[in-house]
Formats: sequence, C-alpha cells, structure tokens
Amino acid sequence: MSTKLPPTPIEEILPELLTALAGGNVAVLQAPPGAGKTTRVPLALLDSPFAAAGRIIMLEPRRLAAVNAARFMAQALGEELGQTVGFSIRFERKVSAATRIEVVTEGILARRLQSDPLLEGVCAVIFDEFHERSLTSDLSLALCRDVQLGLREDLRILVMSATLDAGPVAALLGGAPLISSVGRSFPVELRYLNAEPTTRLAETACAAVARAVKETRGDILVFLPGTGDIRRCERLVKDALPADLLVAPLYGDLPFAAQQQAIVPVPGRRKVVLATNIAETSLTIDGVRVVIDTGYSRQLRFDPSSGLNRLDTLRISAASAEQRAGRAGRQAPGVCYRLWTEHTQRTLLPFTPAEIKVSDLAPLALDLALWGVPDPAALSFLDAPPAAHLTEGRALLRSLGALDASGAITPLGRLMAALPMHPRLAAMLLAGESLGTPALACTLAALLSERDIMPRGTGSITDSDLLDRVEALERRLDPQASRNIERVAAYFRKALRAGEGGPRPDAAQVGELLMRAYPDRIARERSAGSGRYLMANGTGARLSSRSNVRNQQFVVAVEVEGAGAEAEIHLASGVSLEAVREGCAAAITRGRRVFWDEREGRVIARDEERLGALLLSERPAQARPEDLAEALVQGILSGRGLAGLNWTPEAQEFRNRVNFLARVLPDAGLTELSDQYLQEEIGTWLLPHLSGVRSLNALARVDLLQPLKGIFSWRELKLIDDEAPTHLSVPSGSRVRLSYPEHGEPFLAVKLQEMFGLAETPRVAQGRVPVLIHLLSPARRPIQVTADLKSFWNGAYREVCKELKGRYPRHPWPDDPWEAQATRHVKKRM
Repeated sequence: MSTKLPPTPIEEILPELLTALAGGNVAVLQAPPGAGKTTRVPLALLDSPFAAAGRIIMLEPRRLAAVNAARFMAQALGEELGQTVGFSIRFERKVSAATRIEVVTEGILARRLQSDPLLEGVCAVIFDEFHERSLTSDLSLALCRDVQLGLREDLRILVMSATLDAGPVAALLGGAPLISSVGRSFPVELRYLNAEPTTRLAETACAAVARAVKETRGDILVFLPGTGDIRRCERLVKDALPADLLVAPLYGDLPFAAQQQAIVPVPGRRKVVLATNIAETSLTIDGVRVVIDTGYSRQLRFDPSSGLNRLDTLRISAASAEQRAGRAGRQAPGVCYRLWTEHTQRTLLPFTPAEIKVSDLAPLALDLALWGVPDPAALSFLDAPPAAHLTEGRALLRSLGALDASGAITPLGRLMAALPMHPRLAAMLLAGESLGTPALACTLAALLSERDIMPRGTGSITDSDLLDRVEALERRLDPQASRNIERVAAYFRKALRAGEGGPRPDAAQVGELLMRAYPDRIARERSAGSGRYLMANGTGARLSSRSNVRNQQFVVAVEVEGAGAEAEIHLASGVSLEAVREGCAAAITRGRRVFWDEREGRVIARDEERLGALLLSERPAQARPEDLAEALVQGILSGRGLAGLNWTPEAQEFRNRVNFLARVLPDAGLTELSDQYLQEEIGTWLLPHLSGVRSLNALARVDLLQPLKGIFSWRELKLIDDEAPTHLSVPSGSRVRLSYPEHGEPFLAVKLQEMFGLAETPRVAQGRVPVLIHLLSPARRPIQVTADLKSFWNGAYREVCKELKGRYPRHPWPDDPWEAQATRHVKKRM
C-alpha cells in the first residue's frame, strides 16, 4: 500500500522484520525514539500475506500517542481516520468495517482479550513502547502469548521498545528473533545546575526557559510532570518572555488543535512546548533543538491512602533522562538543560520500576481469575507479580464479593471485570444500580479517580466529605477539575448504561455506596466524640483536620494516610449501624468469643457481632470449661508469657535439671524445656491442669512442678532423678541440696568441715560432669570454689586454715584433713 512518508531509519530493517514475521509468529524490535517504528511498522505489515487474514491491533500506552499515531498513518494513506486506520481509546473510538489497523490503549486491549480470547478477525498484535512496562501491557502480552500458544498459532505478536533490554522479552517469547535499528541522532550537550533548585517546578522551568532563549536556537521542549505544572509554567513564561515566543502545552486531555500546535513546526516563530512524558518516546516533535528536563514524571503507584492506583510525581530514571535528552538531537546537534545536579544524576535509578512490582494488584488478580488462571506462573510475565501484593489484592476482591473462598471468580466479579475501572469503583457502580442511585455512584467514582476539587480546610462540620464534593462539583468551584470529573462520570455512566438524573443525594446514600467500595475501611469510633476510630481491617485511625466529618459513630474512611498504631483519615462519610448491617450482611459474623481480659486479669465470655476487626455489638455469655482454659492459655502468652506463671523453686529447679541433662546427655533423648517449647506446647502440658482456673489469682496457685513432670515418662523421670539428683550425701552423713543454675554446671554449697577426707570430687550425668564444690565457712560464707578437692586439701587448705582457725575456734581445723572426722557439728558436740 503506497504512502506519502519521508524515509526514516526504521525502513532499513523492515525487510528483515517482515521475513521474521512471515516465517514465525513472534518478533522483538528494538529501535530508538524517532526511528519511525510506531507509524512505519504497522503500515509495512499491511502488505504481508498474513495481514490479509484480519486486522492489526497496535497497543499504545497513552491516549495522545494512540490518536496521533493513527492520524499520522491515515494521513500517509491519504484517508480519513476510521477507514484503513482507526483508534479506540478511553473516551473515543473511530473504526469501521474497513479498518485494518486499529491503535488502542492498554485497557481496551485487555478487556477485548477477556471478552474474545480468540481475537477473532485479528492477525497481529503490536506492543509499542513496551519499555514503559505498565501493568496492563504486561498482562495483555501474557494473555496474547497464552492465546497464541493454546488457541491461535497463526496470531503474530510483535513487541517494540526504545530502551528496554530486549533480550529477556525475546526469551519470554520462546527465543523470538531480535531485530535492532540503530536510528540516527546528533550530539547533545548536557548542562546541569550547580545546586538543587529551591523553587517550585514551574518557576524553576520558567527560569530555565528564559536562559535557553538567550543561549540557544531552535524550538524548546520542556518536560514537566503533570497538567497543573504545565498550566502554571505556561502563565509564567507568557508573563516573563517576549510575546513572539509561541508557548504550546502538550498533554493527553488537550483538544486536537492544541495538540497539533505543539507537534507541528510553526514557520517564523520560536516555540516552547510544555509537555508531560508523553513526548519522551511516544511522539516526535519536529524542530526541537533544546530540551529542558525538570527530572520528574507522573508514575502509577499504589496509593495506600485511597486504596487505589494513583499517579504520583516521582524522580525519573537514568534511562528516561537519557531518552529526554535525546529529543534535542533528533535532527541536529542540541542542548539539554537538566534541572538537577550531577551528583543527583548519579543517584537516579537505572530504569523506572515496572508497575507490576509497585502497583496495587487487585485489578490483575481479578483479570487472572476471569481468565481462569489461579497461578500467574502459568502465564508469560516478564516479571512475576509479587506474591504478597497478589495475596493482598485477592483478599480485597473477596471482601468486595468478586472472588469466592476458593479464589474463583463470582458472577458479581464477572460484572466488575467488565467495567473499565478499579475493582473498588466497579463494586460501587454495580451497587449503585441495585440501590437505585447509579448516577450518584458514577459521580463518586469520578471524584475518587481524579484530583480533589476542594481546597484543604474548607467547609464546616458535615456528615460526609464526599457529599460536600458532589455539591462542590455542582457549583463548579474548580472549573477545569469539574470538567475532567464530569467527563469521567459521563464515561462511567455510558459503561453502566445509566442516566444522569436522580433525586438529590444525601449523606446516607453516599455512605451506602462508599461501603461497597471500601468494606475494609468501615470504622467505628473508639469512644464518643474522640474522633479516633478502628477500621474493619484492624487499622487504628483518627479524623484529621482535612476532614469535616464529626460526631459519627460509624464512618467509611475513604482516604487514609499513614500506618502503624494510628493513621489519619482525610476523607470520610458517615454511615449508620443499620446500613452497615444491611450493606455488609454477608461479611458480618456472629459467635461466642472467650478471651483473656488483660485489664481485669480474668477470662471473659461474650456473644459478639463483628465486621472484620470491628465489634458491632456484644453481650455477656457463659463459656464451656475447655474454652475457659484455652482463653487462659492465650492470656498467659499475650501477657507476661512464661514469666507470669507460678515458678516455685522446685519447678524451676526441675526445669534446670532437665535442661542440664538434655545438654550433656543428648543421646538420652530428653525434651529440653526451652521457652520456645513451653510456649508452643503450653496447650499440651499446662492446659489439663487449669480446670476451674479463670483469673490471675487462681493461676498464681497452680504449681508448675507436676505439669512439667507430666511431660516425661516414668523412665525419663527416673533417669532425671538418677543422673541429676536433687541431693548428694557428703562424708559428714548430711544430704546436701545440689543446685542446678539456669546457665552453667551444677554446684554443691557445703561447710568445709563436712567434706574432710573426701578426695574424689562428686560427679553427675553418668559421671561425665564434675560437681563444682562451694566450700563454706562455719558462718556459711564462701571460702573456696573448686572442682578438684584433692588439690584443695593438699594446697589451699593450709592457707584457709591459718586465716579462719582463730575466727571460728569452736569448729575443728585439723592439720591433716585427710585423717580428720567429717562433721557438721562444733568440737564440743563431736
């Protein structure tokens, strides 16, 4: 098919690419931005024999890029959009029966695959700009590959990328041919700041534009994170610089005429294009010789505060910085002003993390369930979804009713998956239908999807922050934000086939709808008027000054910031207990709970009604004896643990004896009474001895000696008594207690006079361990510690005798301890 296009670098490798796809069904194309891959490759494929069998679908990550690519190809063919080339994006579709190339955004392709797994009438799928690694593009590639391997061997898959390491993608596609285009570029001079900027991004960018106008020639491309920064910078540049300078914004929501003004050169006028990262790789803007890079972009991340994926302003990666700088050298040598220091440049991440690693995976979990694949490892993902994130996503889907207990998709889940939005919002929209408030549900979903339209700290005490925003939307306090929200709401109404009308909403209706989106964030005030809440998911939170909701026993916490013991609720809506019971009936549990009350120090029994961690109602109840004992054990473990039990000296000594033998006689097979073992098995060794015990006072009377002995058989107890005896007989005839410290060897504390004549140090544990002898004075003060009595009598005894003989004259101090009579008495009694 003939086209009216100037030559581009990509044309050199088109024959190789066409040959690869004609002989096989997969290929990977790596080509730098500006090489022409987005517009030349689909047109080249039209003439391939396999293309006669159906339509070519090309996935573009961004709406603006999709529309402009389709428009550019249609113009090259001399046709109107919707004929040979068309597009399908979120708010618009232009295709016909004659369309052979359809450019689509990611969500469109994913939903089409789910509704038509065979991709009837499609001969090839092209993934453009795959290096951006959005969650939906990763999923779509995995599903396309699954279709290709299982159902459609004739389906061609082509992955195109500018910066991605293409080797792993080629391997993922079974060793697909890897074709590279070197493109062409000119040198770009990099200019850094001497210090990090202290002004806002728009002000910093405006100052850089003023500098570039003086120092350089050619059109200027400025990268800013979002539309708000672009509008602020546009006002500043127009106020500060000459009027003949054409300032052209470029972002996805602009009308077509404004987009063209930014993209197409204007003869005789120097142009400053203020763009989001849409201009990084997806679009080529002729005439640009200068790039000003603020170093930030809006990236999709999971926002824990809203429970949704949101666009956050984050530092770009080194790869993105390189791509942006390269825009200045597409047609001639250029200059790139990087609005950060060289030190900061060295700290940038090499590549932007793939969304599958950092975003909420509830949408992915729903798509996998709809596809019928419980394990994502069964699909070809370039990066495996993090298991913990996927588990969290599935837990949310179960709470929304989208998955059953086994993880299979429910009929409600199928309806949710058909709606182009996050599962939370899909659940709310479907609830809006059943509650008779579909238009209000669509408005709330749009408000939650877009930036907040109300300034912080405005308004007075209210029942619902979200109802305040519905009313603010009607008053159009922020016209631009209101237009965006109304457009999104209209899109949702179209998806739901809902009208615009309906009765004037109230706080009760808003709360009922929000409960369906945030069942895990229904919260109950801890005490009346405190503003401190506990949510159904177990998180504690308090109302912040940004919320106008007050004096509500139950609320739905829509925006929650922070974690830990107490987060902050910024947006909330009040609900009644009756509404909670009705809206969450399937999730509410009723049962008897027997538990240890730490404050009262006893076991309590209650009949409770709960929603997750929330206690909705309770009343006293009677518990079975076995339930009381189990609760008491839990109280022990949750309180002071083992240290809170009644460790009598005898019980502690028995434990020490056992642990000593377990250490020195490992072959005996005795169970070591470690903290870990006693805690893990407390229900086995202690529970049978707690009959009738339900308080701390009663627990303090339970001697642990018998429960501990119950762990061992009678043979093991005999071994313990034989090899770790409690007493030893000494030469004086006394039976002296043998002590077993928790750490260390056993010792015998005995009066020196009772050991006269004993040469061999006593031993325990089958004779393996000598007993440490603590020899005491008549006043039972330590004189000597020894494990070698023979050496003591022959040596140190004489010095001890000299020192103590005069101090204790009533006690025997013989010159020859070997021949002396051992005694526990004084000389007179001897």
